[in-house]
Amino acid sequence: MTDMNKIGQQAQQAGYRLAQVPTAQKNELLNLIAKGLREQQAGVLAANAIDIHAAQQAGLDESLIDRLLLNNERLNAMADDVERLCQLDDPVGEETESKVLENGLRLTKRRVPIGVMGVIYEARPNVTIDIAALALKTGNAAILRGGKETINSNLELLKVIQQALIAAGLPTHAIQYIENTDRGLVSELLKLDQYVDMIIPRGGAGLHRLCIEQSTIPVITGGIGICHLFVEETADLAKSVAIVDNAKTQRTSVCNALDTVLVSEKVAQTFIPALAKKLASQDVLFKADKEALRILSQCDVRAEAAIDGDFDTEWLSLTLSIAVVSDTDAAIAHIRQHSSQHSDGILTESQSAATQFVNQVNSAAVYVNASTRFTDGSQFGLGAEVAVSTQKLHARGPMGLKELTTYKWIGTGDYLARP
Repeated sequence: MTDMNKIGQQAQQAGYRLAQVPTAQKNELLNLIAKGLREQQAGVLAANAIDIHAAQQAGLDESLIDRLLLNNERLNAMADDVERLCQLDDPVGEETESKVLENGLRLTKRRVPIGVMGVIYEARPNVTIDIAALALKTGNAAILRGGKETINSNLELLKVIQQALIAAGLPTHAIQYIENTDRGLVSELLKLDQYVDMIIPRGGAGLHRLCIEQSTIPVITGGIGICHLFVEETADLAKSVAIVDNAKTQRTSVCNALDTVLVSEKVAQTFIPALAKKLASQDVLFKADKEALRILSQCDVRAEAAIDGDFDTEWLSLTLSIAVVSDTDAAIAHIRQHSSQHSDGILTESQSAATQFVNQVNSAAVYVNASTRFTDGSQFGLGAEVAVSTQKLHARGPMGLKELTTYKWIGTGDYLARP
């Protein structure tokens, strides 16, 4: 039987200890984790092979299996990300404000760890390492609950983390994993407000809805990316084709992959056939509005009429919604209606159109002449990310080190009493 209260208590006690650990010791721990990832690749990949085989036997689609897959290249990239965290400044202890009031009270605002994070995630096992590394660098404890599809991979990665904790002389309860795949334990975790300070769900809309509805702990929402690129009439069309191709096809199974391209009616007749020609080799399926479908019907590409809900879908596959819009105002209106406020961009040579788009699109990441694929903690120079937040309170976009801290006010006086 899994005792969630005990797990919560252990995490809280470990968090108290971690909050006092100096930066040098935390960096030593991260280097040990990176070293373990490289030295224990064989064991991790063997465990991952079991998960991949089970996924194939269960008939999961290829895009999901890609999210589950680990290989030497991905493990080395994970180790690299952990090592890069060592080079980043430790936000814990940073004083962001300091002032002396007229009464002589000195006030200081200091960054401190949040405490204990509960992270519920699906599919990608690299999340186990990302979260653990970010939590430990910021002096936070974490309780992890991954999906059953990657249980073997995650438990092997947990061994790497806990061996590093032991070698660094730190409590193994700093990073705990709920091994039991009983979904009822998720509901229990969501109510551990006595011990857990923040819940981060990383998965589909159903998981986010469950956390929002059931949690008695603050929830960071995000990670669902219905991402858009708008090809404005002044855009360099050849370069725009390349950017759309990158955003859509580089890796389809991630939240920052492109889901919808909007095309100005003034360039649609030229741009859409060029895009269709480029994406045909990738066997992309277009879900098109009436005008886009008319143009695509003249191209050698898979295309069908968009139906209700298609423009509200995170595809996570080689499917791309496409619509023709009259102008920048219409593109912004479409994005406001259908975006998940994750990552949206404009391709343009017009400074006024770019400024309007940036000012009026209210997403966590807004791009001008760049791929949505950049919304990533590593790409942003944050080392890694614990999640991509699309909410507006506390944190937005990729959540790196600073986003895993809060602050306290410290008041210092000379035996000062309030008059």
